[in-house]
Amino acid sequence: MEELIADPFRAARLVLRLRQEGVTDDAVLKAMETIDRGAFVEGEELKKLAFDDCVLPIPCGQTIPRPAVTGQLLQAMGLGPSRLARILLVGMGSGYTAALAGQLGSDVFAVERYDRLTEAARQRIVRLGLGNVAVRHGDGMLGWAERGPYDRIVLTGQVDEVSDTLLSQLGKDGLLLAPMLHEGRQQIARMNADRKTEWIGLSFPLPPLAEGKSRVL
Repeated sequence: MEELIADPFRAARLVLRLRQEGVTDDAVLKAMETIDRGAFVEGEELKKLAFDDCVLPIPCGQTIPRPAVTGQLLQAMGLGPSRLARILLVGMGSGYTAALAGQLGSDVFAVERYDRLTEAARQRIVRLGLGNVAVRHGDGMLGWAERGPYDRIVLTGQVDEVSDTLLSQLGKDGLLLAPMLHEGRQQIARMNADRKTEWIGLSFPLPPLAEGKSRVL
């Protein structure tokens, strides 16, 4: 895998800030220190902001969340020390979160509604040598049933409800994570196939996750 970190000092500062935001999982922190967020944006000005606590714009009107939110979402997966899990990622965007999950050692299957983003993410993941990450252009709300069942299903944007279609793709003891409104604010709903739900805090809200497969971009 090619060298990914342009500025180790800024990466170390990012890890300290993530700990302050409640991201304490050492494996998640190591992955976020290793995978350069700047490799997933276009333009030198945006690359300079890669280690800052800010949202980064990407094509098709989408964004890469603040690092703390990405870290909290990955940590909420609650994977054991082995990290050997099968993960479905709904709403891949730039491919950054998929790359981080792959760096953790999981087999990742990521679905993105925009073809332009899918192809760009595919090229980045190949360049990083992450052979355990597969990407697909499609409607993530339908999942990727032929690659299931999954230990974790992660939705990367807010939804009002979770479909039976996605829950049916969970394996035994699998969990689905989805940002949803709860008690007046957005939190991560972590639920099993029977919809038994635990709520986990999120520092900043994520934008809504759109349904369907884009036929234009």
